[in-house]
Amino acid sequence: MRPVSRTTLAVALALALPLGLAACSKPAGETSTPAATAAAAPTAEQVKAETERLNAWFEQKYEEQLQFSPIQLTFLGRKELYDQIDDMSEAGVRKQLEWKEASVREMESQFDYAKLDPEAQLSWDLWKKQYESARDGLPFLLDGYPFDQMNGMQNTAPTFMISFHKVEDEQDYLAYVARLQKFGTLFDQLLERAGAASAKGITPPKFAWEGVIDQSRKVITGAPFNGGADSALWADAVAKADALAKDGKIGAERAAELKAQARAALLESVKPAYERVIAFAESELPKAGVNPTGVGQTHPDGAAYYAYQLKENTSTAMSAEEIHQLGLSEVARLRSELEAVQKRIGFEGDLQAFFAHVHGRPDQYFPNTDAGRQAYIDEATQVIGNIKQHLPEYFGLLPKADLVVKRVEPFREEDGAAQHYYPGTPDGSRPGVYYAHLSDMKAMPKSELEVIAYHEGLPGHHMQISIAQELKGVPTFRTQAFDTAYAEGWGLYSEWLAKEMPGTYQDPYSEYGRLMSEMWRAIRLVVDTGMHAKGWTEQQAVDYFRANSSVPDAAIKSEIQRYLIMPGQATAYKVGMIRIQQLRKKAEAELGEKFDIRGFHDTVLGGGAMPMDLLERRVDRWIAERKAAA
Repeated sequence: MRPVSRTTLAVALALALPLGLAACSKPAGETSTPAATAAAAPTAEQVKAETERLNAWFEQKYEEQLQFSPIQLTFLGRKELYDQIDDMSEAGVRKQLEWKEASVREMESQFDYAKLDPEAQLSWDLWKKQYESARDGLPFLLDGYPFDQMNGMQNTAPTFMISFHKVEDEQDYLAYVARLQKFGTLFDQLLERAGAASAKGITPPKFAWEGVIDQSRKVITGAPFNGGADSALWADAVAKADALAKDGKIGAERAAELKAQARAALLESVKPAYERVIAFAESELPKAGVNPTGVGQTHPDGAAYYAYQLKENTSTAMSAEEIHQLGLSEVARLRSELEAVQKRIGFEGDLQAFFAHVHGRPDQYFPNTDAGRQAYIDEATQVIGNIKQHLPEYFGLLPKADLVVKRVEPFREEDGAAQHYYPGTPDGSRPGVYYAHLSDMKAMPKSELEVIAYHEGLPGHHMQISIAQELKGVPTFRTQAFDTAYAEGWGLYSEWLAKEMPGTYQDPYSEYGRLMSEMWRAIRLVVDTGMHAKGWTEQQAVDYFRANSSVPDAAIKSEIQRYLIMPGQATAYKVGMIRIQQLRKKAEAELGEKFDIRGFHDTVLGGGAMPMDLLERRVDRWIAERKAAA
């Protein structure tokens, strides 16, 4: 995504509650239990029985885990704890970690790893990795920013209430009001963590606080907070009450009473909470960096924190220097491929002149009007529809959930910001949504329309996440697992895969857009490591980005500022993509004519998201099974 794009709710929660789902300190192959050393090979009956027993245990434990997160329950389309929100205090984080550690100890003491089938062993390793990842991240709890211009709760909370808290009866509406009343507690917990970080000298750059202030003011602007048009939250509260009355579930008088309760919650809880966030952000501005560098220089434990983030996001042991050098080599390769497209188009001059030529063509943009924005949405929907009809040629597993393209809500829309995807519900009752920032159409060139649609929609994030959520035969926790290198690597692989499908990238400018999108991710390897490990400033990173791409300045600025507040995340895309490509190349080489593209993709997607080492193990097993069958 651009970004599981990390503006998704799941990611915002991962930042607030750092119990990540990526790689940990110990490779899966090193899993050691007393049972693993058993000499006698278990019988098929023993394997079946132990696997079933462990899978039943996983279901029980996952349900226990979900009780820590009422928000995640809602995100899954469930209504338990519907009037509650998550505990995002440091004590709440530690309580979850203690529970997770106890669950791993229980698993290791009650089950025999050697008596599990390969898929159950993978589940064991993933469950343990999730704990170890959270454990390793705990020392850096204050290094993550509870509020920033991209992932902060100031825009995640209203997005959640508007888009995910469904109101189908009066009780749902009362739960909606109860959640609005808890905004104060939620924000105060995060403000306490932000204050503790500030006391250690950890604060996001000035632009991040400015974004928080701007977004927070937008949320509490308009009725009922002040004069003018209805605010987004009030408009939503009114619409949900009116819908109940229209459907005959409540009377008009009761609808008015419910709206009065929501209005009181907005004025008495939501508005003061946002005002406290604004006040804190304004107090932090004087010590925030204006042309900042990365966490390696600005955080007391920045080098260790960045090393953890690289490991977490790439699920590899690659160092910052190795990632930096990979980025430089990929940038050089992609410059050569862009020059080939330049020749195909017939443009004379150097690559920078070619970039300027593409960037300056009026026909490469939709009008900066509502009609132009709708035209963008319509065309993105159309290219996704073309992919949809060809999916059975490349995949056996197909998503049941639908996909829609929408414009980002006004209170969180930002010129040039990254497009992103919000998953639907596992039962398909809510479709997945590809969100586009369309406030500045000059930041959304037509040349990039296809490649973004393929990344965020099909065969990208919507395909991968929907299939994961709909999986049968694996523990439920695996259907909701998240790994950045896997998810974003698949998204970028999907851009490349779409080139093999009929009717894609037919315009040379669209092929240019595909290459530029990949260049975008290659540049990320260079500038992310440059800022966080080598001390580059924001401006140095902007200059490098501009020298190697035709990405609009507004988008470059937004991207660099994103990398500064999300260290390491941007490196996951290319690292993950390259690993999936390598696994496919390995399978093609070993299987020859027996290679089946649908079988390969189903193997990659059919186990849910996982770190790269576990994915390699899964693919190797598929290759071995294909060989044996042959």
